[in-house]
Amino acid sequence: MTRGERLFAEFAGTAFLLAAVVGSGIMAETLSGGSVGLALLANAFATAGVLYAIIAAFGPVSGAHFNPLVSLAMVWRGDLSKADLFPYIAVQIAGAVLGVVLAHLMFGLPPLMEGVKPRSGASQFLAEIVASCGLLMIVLRVSAAQAPAAVACYIAGAYWFTASTSFANPAVTLARALTDSFAGIRPADVPAFIAAQAIGLGIAYFALRRAR
Repeated sequence: MTRGERLFAEFAGTAFLLAAVVGSGIMAETLSGGSVGLALLANAFATAGVLYAIIAAFGPVSGAHFNPLVSLAMVWRGDLSKADLFPYIAVQIAGAVLGVVLAHLMFGLPPLMEGVKPRSGASQFLAEIVASCGLLMIVLRVSAAQAPAAVACYIAGAYWFTASTSFANPAVTLARALTDSFAGIRPADVPAFIAAQAIGLGIAYFALRRAR
């Protein structure tokens, strides 16, 4: 595959991911009758379904990272060149923002809105470390054939067993600060989430190195 094809796959896949996360959150909140648990269940189910599909579709093209943490891990492992790292991250962020815009427009909302949902505190910080560490351990250990199901199942579960609902992705975190909806996050809480995600990546990487 050419570099352009790989970058487009990362861009498109991340856009679909955020459209799913934000769009299903809006739909779930609208239809759940005020039940946060039911809305979260619907949000997790929709996100996992789309994740499975986009990883299966774009994995053979770009590796289906859709996440700067995954791209960095792949550079460390030697599966992605250092020259491709920043282009991958740039298109992932751009795709994530586009996904939020598309979700808003599909539901008749302004293209971008500042997130207002507070997600702060030690429990949220720890949850993002755990969510990110678990995701990276799975990504680095499963085969390409197993990846769609493994990642989709993990994220669906992590929506429920982590206090943060498992963002586990800096591009996703940045984009979700641009939506005042069920999936949103206050911009002020973004730096701590990304720091926790980076710590989770480091723990996963060094733990797996020692396990070899």
